Amino acid sequence: MNPRRYVACWECVEKCPKHIIGKVGFLWHKHVAFQDAEACIGCNKCVKTCLHGVFFKSNEVPLSALPNFGHRKTSFTTKWLLPLAFMASAVSGIGLHIAGHGTSHEVWHNWAVAHVLLSLLWLISVACHIKRHRHWYKSIVSKGIGKKSPMTLVLSAAFLIVTVTGIVLMACVDGANSAIGLWHFKIGLLLIVFSLIHIGKRK
Repeated sequence: MNPRRYVACWECVEKCPKHIIGKVGFLWHKHVAFQDAEACIGCNKCVKTCLHGVFFKSNEVPLSALPNFGHRKTSFTTKWLLPLAFMASAVSGIGLHIAGHGTSHEVWHNWAVAHVLLSLLWLISVACHIKRHRHWYKSIVSKGIGKKSPMTLVLSAAFLIVTVTGIVLMACVDGANSAIGLWHFKIGLLLIVFSLIHIGKRK
């Protein structure tokens, strides 16, 4: 199997007649793994069931399907950096918005610096996460949306909008008081909600 292609739909777990495939993972990032590979009877139901190309027959594994040695680093990014950076960016963004209605420019400036740095950290962690699931995104181009998760698509679109508006705000002199600044904040709040729903659905 290629662990980088998991999307935690759990269909393979339900279809396996010998219950070889089990649920494992983290609270915010669930995946599957073989619990007892030696008990496999070779029915190939996991291969036929999976729409994301996670499983392969032992004699038909293409080299492109094999994970590389960066998997451990990516797992660390997914397990710790992504959720912590997400929470830090969200809190600092809300703090920045609240400070913008205050009278102290210094307080607002400190929140702004913190939010930019933490958001850059989150951007890096999301980039690593997207790289891990690049097959999912590539299949959208080659096969279309199809049965892709609507929540993941909306989440990806919201993240893209927040990233672009954030970059534009960094280049604007009066970005904090602009309409795009308000859009960035509102879409950012929606992104937080979508992210929490995405996390909650991966159970």
